[in-house]
Amino acid sequence: MRIQRLHTDRRMSQIVIHQGTVYLSGQVGESMEAGVEQQTEETLQEIEKLLAEAGSDKEHILSVTIYLKDIERDFAGMNAVWDRWLPEGVAPARATVEAGMCESDILVEMSVIAALRE
Repeated sequence: MRIQRLHTDRRMSQIVIHQGTVYLSGQVGESMEAGVEQQTEETLQEIEKLLAEAGSDKEHILSVTIYLKDIERDFAGMNAVWDRWLPEGVAPARATVEAGMCESDILVEMSVIAALRE
């Protein structure tokens, strides 16, 4: 059972593929000065890119954990972008939690588990 690791540095891999499952490490957007909506859009764009590279897509997402710096302030904005991004009928298991971020400007981070496309 081979484990495939992509975009690997000393401490983590951006993509791990094992037994038909894709694991994406915590992803964040590029524009740290932007609001939660733009950070969410950028984060989802990066997730789409990584899923495609791994041989999956957003229709194959099984589970996502969404970390928000301030869930009370940012949940509605993040959720509106999330709802527009997901195709109709796609509803992965999801947990949204408030979390301390590694950098003060990060408002949203997402970790994804998806199935490979067949």
